[in-house]
Amino acid sequence: MVRYVESLVTEATAHELLEEYFTSRGISTLNYVIKHPDPANFIAPEGVFLVVEDDDGPVGCGGIRRLDVARYEVKHVWIRPRARGTGLGRRLLTELERRAAELGAEYVVLDTNASQVEAGNLYRSAGYEEVEPYNDNGNATHWFSKKLA
Repeated sequence: MVRYVESLVTEATAHELLEEYFTSRGISTLNYVIKHPDPANFIAPEGVFLVVEDDDGPVGCGGIRRLDVARYEVKHVWIRPRARGTGLGRRLLTELERRAAELGAEYVVLDTNASQVEAGNLYRSAGYEEVEPYNDNGNATHWFSKKLA
């Protein structure tokens, strides 16, 4: 059974998962710059941060944060290696989109790096379309957007 637990990014489990995320990004992306999220951006109505748990404990995380009145950004989607290939990444992305819509989002956007091949494939298969850069994130090489129903 999978559970989505709202968490502050500063709580121990969320922090541990974020550190794993940052470490993995640093390994796969040259010159990756770690920027810890501002906790205030992930508290409703500005956003939400979720820890994903299965029967064996925490397996992933991700968040959404408001960029403007109708647009939220998906951030820090991470699934631990032991749980990859099970559909949890897609399920988490769907849950984040649902939460964004509840907060008033009409669009969700995200950025990623070309080295994150699986992430890019997930976003494209989930209906995200590549767009021009909407931020100056030096870690990103691709930017995506999706209109919510």
